[in-house]
Amino acid sequence: MKKILFFALIALCVATAFADDKNPGKKPPRPRSARPAKPIVMPPSLKPGDKIAIISPASTPSADNPEKAAETLRAWGFVPVIGSHALDSYHGYAGTIAQRCADLNWALYDPEIKAIVCTRGGYGSSMLLGPMRRDDFAKNPKWIVGYSDITALHSAMVTSGVMSLHANMGGALGSRGKDDPVNQMLLNVLTGTLPAYEVPAHPLNVAGKAEGIVIGGNMAVFTNISGSGQWDFLDRSQIMSRDVILFFEDVSESIPRVNSMLQALRLKGVLNHVKGIIVGRFTEYESRDGYNDMNEMLNETLGGLGIPVCYDFPASHDEEWNYPMIEGCKAELIVTTDGVSLTFVNENEETATE
Repeated sequence: MKKILFFALIALCVATAFADDKNPGKKPPRPRSARPAKPIVMPPSLKPGDKIAIISPASTPSADNPEKAAETLRAWGFVPVIGSHALDSYHGYAGTIAQRCADLNWALYDPEIKAIVCTRGGYGSSMLLGPMRRDDFAKNPKWIVGYSDITALHSAMVTSGVMSLHANMGGALGSRGKDDPVNQMLLNVLTGTLPAYEVPAHPLNVAGKAEGIVIGGNMAVFTNISGSGQWDFLDRSQIMSRDVILFFEDVSESIPRVNSMLQALRLKGVLNHVKGIIVGRFTEYESRDGYNDMNEMLNETLGGLGIPVCYDFPASHDEEWNYPMIEGCKAELIVTTDGVSLTFVNENEETATE
């Protein structure tokens, strides 16, 4: 019996080799992780007269937040429409999950709404991802604007194949007004101008050049989503199928807590696959454990990755230093001893049209 199996195996190998000789141009199947990633769609640019929804997917905003944000949007020539539950309150959230989902679905599916501005972050956006589907975000591509806890919605958008906008939201739009330089940066993106940023050098920067889609946001939020499957834009299969530039920032998180989140990303393999890292500003924390600041701690891990890294980039909870970052959009990051440049590029041939 062993002899029979031995000669049968030899015959199979010969037959396979002969078949390959007859098809010399035949390529082996592509590994699943190496398949080209689907393009990520850029939402259409806005024009004067377009309607913009103002909703609260997370915590309840201050009573004057939606209307003050609406004033700025009107001054820019848009028509703001405030969601029915924007000021609701349920245990600190802006309504129940069902109420907040109702406003989000209205804003996503109403064809007259061309963009969505969130009032504030806080907590609760990830709760909405349970009832939502990828089609809800993908069928009618439009910008979702916000930061902090809204990172959960940015992750949902990018994994659904649509770019999203990490930028100032209702509070900053209302308090800083239409002429604020950072708010003007947001207006430029909404109306079709992709940003190109130049920022000063930082002594801990690691020089180099990287290209890839920009993803990230609030560090605590996207590390909490990590492992959630369909909504995790740092899932191993995602970052292995495309080049990625990761950015992150946070507020009121201790150095040990941020270090724990960083090591979670390292153990998951994320840091081994990204092409470049942009460290935004960490605010409202105390130096401790012998570290002078957060960047010193981060550099112990990031400095040895062999990829370009920049620190103190103006993406943060500080509304004066929160440059718009287009999640899912290709960008070029150049870090030198003289400074840092980040240039966004729309190479998507399947950009959404109205």
